[in-house]
Amino acid sequence: MKPQQQIETGATLLNVENVSLRFGGVKAITDVSFDIRKGEVRAIIGPNGAGKTSMLNVINGFYHPQDGRITYRGATRSKMRPHVAASQGIARTFQNVALFKGMTTLDNIMVGRTLKMRKSFFWQLFRHGPAMAEEIEHRKFVEEIIDFLEIEHIRKVPVGKLPYGLQKRVELGRALAMEPELLLLDEPMAGMNLEEKEDMCRFILDTKEQYGTTIALIEHDMGVVMDLSDRVVVLEYGIKIADGTPDEVKANQKVIDAYLGVAH
Repeated sequence: MKPQQQIETGATLLNVENVSLRFGGVKAITDVSFDIRKGEVRAIIGPNGAGKTSMLNVINGFYHPQDGRITYRGATRSKMRPHVAASQGIARTFQNVALFKGMTTLDNIMVGRTLKMRKSFFWQLFRHGPAMAEEIEHRKFVEEIIDFLEIEHIRKVPVGKLPYGLQKRVELGRALAMEPELLLLDEPMAGMNLEEKEDMCRFILDTKEQYGTTIALIEHDMGVVMDLSDRVVVLEYGIKIADGTPDEVKANQKVIDAYLGVAH
């Protein structure tokens, strides 16, 4: 396998070009184009039904658009499988927490290391020899993530017993365990109280700074979007209506009418 080209901060990491997605006669996304630059927090916003989650599903290969293409790290593709996207450094979280509820916090985050494990299934099954040494290394990395997210006190607690805000933090930890270059966050603040939102905002910014992770973020809380984002793209009924800095988007009349409410 050829080594991946180095993408410098500020350069285009992923480019969405004229993407359209339809389900039968329903148009989820129509001719949408935007880019995501290395090292930024790129927000995707819009009212319910705007096509935001569908766009994330196109980026990570869960949906295949009928038209358009995605260019990631200089390689253009019309279709991508989720496991291939994951192996190439794209990780995501979901609107609804998708964890293994009977497993502990530690074990859930360890699942994120699966693609990094190189020893054969035989060695992993018996947890012996080379596989044991490899698991120790992966567990060390996971423990660092647990410390980073300040969840040491729940490391051995089954996630099904945790409050929703902590479950969302564990899901972020599992995504970070994949060491993603591009992290897709689908409403990471949904269902959280103010204190939990403040914590999650801090961890998102720290993820960007400490790990150098590029982040694409769907979020309905406009205060969060304006505080976290470097640039914002706005969708309405699957059509892009605005794209720019938070201040530019906030002042755009189409956005005010469609999403923010009429200003007085």
